[in-house]
Amino acid sequence: MAKKMIKSIFKGVWAVGKLGAKLSVLAGALDVLTSYEEEKRIRKPEEEAPKKKKGIYEQYLKRPLDFFLSFMAFVFLFPVMAVLYFLVKKKLGSPVFFKQERPGRYEKVFSMVKFRTMTDDRDEEGNLLPDEERLPRFGQLLRSTSLDELPELWNILKGDMAIVGPRPLLTKYLPRYNAHQRRRHEVRPGFTGLAQVHGRNALTWEEKFDWDVKYVDDVSFAGDAKIVLDTVKVVLKKEGISSEGSATMEEFMGTEAE
Repeated sequence: MAKKMIKSIFKGVWAVGKLGAKLSVLAGALDVLTSYEEEKRIRKPEEEAPKKKKGIYEQYLKRPLDFFLSFMAFVFLFPVMAVLYFLVKKKLGSPVFFKQERPGRYEKVFSMVKFRTMTDDRDEEGNLLPDEERLPRFGQLLRSTSLDELPELWNILKGDMAIVGPRPLLTKYLPRYNAHQRRRHEVRPGFTGLAQVHGRNALTWEEKFDWDVKYVDDVSFAGDAKIVLDTVKVVLKKEGISSEGSATMEEFMGTEAE
């Protein structure tokens, strides 16, 4: 009798152990699923992102027009880009192109291409020098004339970008946006945009984002045409190239809640 009782106890303990192991696996699976759902909630893919109401121009005409105009510009400006390629290689070294991952429409990440404007000069410990010390006069010229942006025509042809839209920023900024600022990703990022014709880098981050969202809410052919024309004026006047006290725009660290 005692032996049978001991055997029964051992069987019960073994069954509880197996059940515990199964519950542990199930709990782990639930944790993974919960994390996945949370990630989906925070960063919705294109098919789940909330769709804003689009006009005829934005829905049917803007993308074909962007492709046609960027293709014509690419062909027309190819000799200029070829000359710039050799100048950048001679004055700044290789690689000639600066590539960086940027978030596009619905926060889908793509590789943006520009001509490099800074050197790789480093201090004695091997750390990169500050931007203003790595930005030579030739690099400043490329930036002030926006010639460094010409390779982005390739991004427009591919559909990563548009001619007009909010400028693509760094991926590390994504978790720093508030709900209002995140709306800038409801459209394709642009070669130029409302913020670029209203101060460029002389604006605060919050002012830039307000202009971006204003554009998102009112995409139109007339608006895009005006932004393009205003961009030409801004580039010729060389306005807003740098922010106050810095050769480049300071890093966006987030907006404090009021």
